[in-house]
Amino acid sequence: VPYFRGQRILLRELTALDVENFYSYCFNELHLKGTTVQRFHANIHKAMKYARKHDLIASNPMDNVERPKSQRYVGAFYSVSELETLFQAVKGDPCEFPVLMAAFYGLRRSEIMGLRWRAIDFENNLITIDHTVVQCMCDGTTITVEKDRTKNQSSCRSMPLVPQYRDLLLRMKVRQECCRKLCGNCYTESEYIFVNDMGEPYQPNYVTQHFKLVLRKNHLRNIRFHDLRHTCASLLLKNGVPMKDIQEWLGHSSYNTTANIYAHLDTSSKNTSASKMSNVVIIEPGISTSV
Repeated sequence: VPYFRGQRILLRELTALDVENFYSYCFNELHLKGTTVQRFHANIHKAMKYARKHDLIASNPMDNVERPKSQRYVGAFYSVSELETLFQAVKGDPCEFPVLMAAFYGLRRSEIMGLRWRAIDFENNLITIDHTVVQCMCDGTTITVEKDRTKNQSSCRSMPLVPQYRDLLLRMKVRQECCRKLCGNCYTESEYIFVNDMGEPYQPNYVTQHFKLVLRKNHLRNIRFHDLRHTCASLLLKNGVPMKDIQEWLGHSSYNTTANIYAHLDTSSKNTSASKMSNVVIIEPGISTSV
């Protein structure tokens, strides 16, 4: 809206070139991703279709506009040694819990923020991912949205609670109880796990922003918080975990999603293919080593 309002283009005057110029502006000036511009394309296409249906325009300019292409994003990831350094850096830091959960379980930020104590089954050692907390803009104001659903149906999953993470959660539970007694009526009662010493749940954006500060303070290679999820996947692949199992671990909606993101990291299957080809195809180079 700000772009077209600034261009002073009326609805009936809109051309395919105007829309394509807008896409160029999004890519070159705003540095937006292709997937974001594709959403703009879908919204404009739907609006123009409505306008044509109700005779607000003589023809639909979007019929002559190609859908913007999305650039494939290759996520960064830490090596084992970098991850160990990061774990040392966040010890005792408010960001410790989300970092550990993202790196080991590959959880999305929204899934970590949405973890509630009811999702932890200490008796059967299970963690259930079925609730998310996100932040978004609404009428210029940042709001927090809690949802009893995940990104997709496959994202709703149960995962084993390994001993070291069981101990982590029990320690957090004890600390929260101590804070509850110490703060008395000032303590905020919450069902969420990731809360501060006053019982108040952390905001999702805090994790992303604080994570950057931790990396900078400890001179660690800059990656996004979401790249800890990529790190989890890369370590699973390098240790021979099949792509299908990684799909279920990360909660992707389809095998293709996992394969498209992490196929370039799957060196184990490529090594297997190379080994089998070497056993089948035998070559005897005829190129002379002397001139």
